[in-house]
Amino acid sequence: MLETTFLGMKLPNPVMVAAGPWNRDGKGLKESLEAGAGAVVTESIVSDTMLDVRPRISCDRLGAQNIRMYSDIQVEGWEREMDIAKSAGGVVIASVSGHTPSELAYLASKMERFGADAIELSVSNPAAESLEVVASHADILFDMTKEVVSAVSIPVMVKLSQNTTNISKVAKAVKAAGGSGVTAINTVRGILGVDLEKAEPSLSTYGGISGEYIRPLGLASVATIAQTTDIPICGVGGISSAENALEYMMLGASTVQVGTEVMIKGKESIRKIVQNLEIWAQNHNVKNLSEIRGKALDNLKAFDEMKFEPAVSHANGVPCKENCNLCVNACMYNAISRSGDSIRIDRSKCTGCGLCASICPAKKLKIDL
Repeated sequence: MLETTFLGMKLPNPVMVAAGPWNRDGKGLKESLEAGAGAVVTESIVSDTMLDVRPRISCDRLGAQNIRMYSDIQVEGWEREMDIAKSAGGVVIASVSGHTPSELAYLASKMERFGADAIELSVSNPAAESLEVVASHADILFDMTKEVVSAVSIPVMVKLSQNTTNISKVAKAVKAAGGSGVTAINTVRGILGVDLEKAEPSLSTYGGISGEYIRPLGLASVATIAQTTDIPICGVGGISSAENALEYMMLGASTVQVGTEVMIKGKESIRKIVQNLEIWAQNHNVKNLSEIRGKALDNLKAFDEMKFEPAVSHANGVPCKENCNLCVNACMYNAISRSGDSIRIDRSKCTGCGLCASICPAKKLKIDL
């Protein structure tokens, strides 16, 4: 039911664990696979490792900011780590990062020799501005991808950044260069917050924001690529549940990656997402998740295709939540009033904006088109 073929690789399920410190070595990768991941991605491997700054991770209830750059294991050390990871019997994808096509090709060929099943090119890092620029230049990305593809015989995917003016153009460059697929998206450059008493930002420099904050950006990026480029997509960004994973799939992703949820909740969260995916598929009579891939794209229109006909909100017979006045307070047009469980819509004032329907916890309101 959950079996997935991605870039020619057979996976037990479409839920991968993304590159990050939770997959920093062979033991971590092995643990992710044993927790039920369909595949795992190593922390980004570089030619020259560097010491970590401290502190480097900050989080709140919606997500995290991190400024950890790359793996601190030397290239040759990954031969041993890959052996440990592969002892779990699953698919291991090596994430590599470099500044030039030849450097990336060197790292990728090394990882292939060490046993990696595929390569993921990390071409953006929100804490390193020089690499962030690469991710927005289709011509440079084409050269990097082409060099790596010519150097290895395993699939090559490229992890794209949302910080680009035209993600479709970048994805098309990856395909033209022979890339097998894309991952969308990487973390987004930002600052998580500021301690008002100390006048200190959450971390002492800009970093990568992940978690729930970036899921809308990830969903939009995946949908855009799916609508414009015929290339397999792995969706990433703010996935903490089976429902989140399904959102990405319905917008065109074949697989997904989970990172921040694993960092904060532990690797048991992988098993929970996979189990709930299977339950959802059973309840919806879905024999294989490929059946729902891109299903929501039919309902995603360009702005100039949107309807401009009159529409108003309508209240059904579902009881209101106790002491809830969200719709009344949110209506900018003063079109909603409440008496007990009765919601009244003044159709002469309602403009059909849809806000009330989206915030009603009882699902009592909907827009009549």
